[in-house]
Amino acid sequence: MPLEFTPPVVLFLAGLAGAVLAILAVLARPVARGNPHLAAALAAGFAAFTGVVLASEGVLPVWENHTANLWGVQVWWDLLIAVTLALVLIAPRARAAGMNLPLWFLLVVATASIGLLAMAARLFWLEARASDTRAA
Repeated sequence: MPLEFTPPVVLFLAGLAGAVLAILAVLARPVARGNPHLAAALAAGFAAFTGVVLASEGVLPVWENHTANLWGVQVWWDLLIAVTLALVLIAPRARAAGMNLPLWFLLVVATASIGLLAMAARLFWLEARASDTRAA
């Protein structure tokens, strides 16, 4: 069966390519600081894409996708595990930077990666500002 390049397949492959490039960038620059502008742009872009999906398909497919079969449940659990692990890893830095964790956690619970990217953007900005203040 040949691969048919439908819009969802192209978006799937673009996401995979973006993730691989991001992982390679992290591996190539292990001591680089997080970029608040990039994280904020990714949060905004993914929020906009999510808005388009919600406007065109509604919210019901989320439930249908994650409850229709075991693969759907597996993807749902994978998302929950990834977001929870990210919060566990980011929480100490966020707390040290003075962020209001309960409010940020609510945003992440409500929006998953969108909130997590926004939280990372804020954290990276606060850390850069603190670093600049110490250097001055």
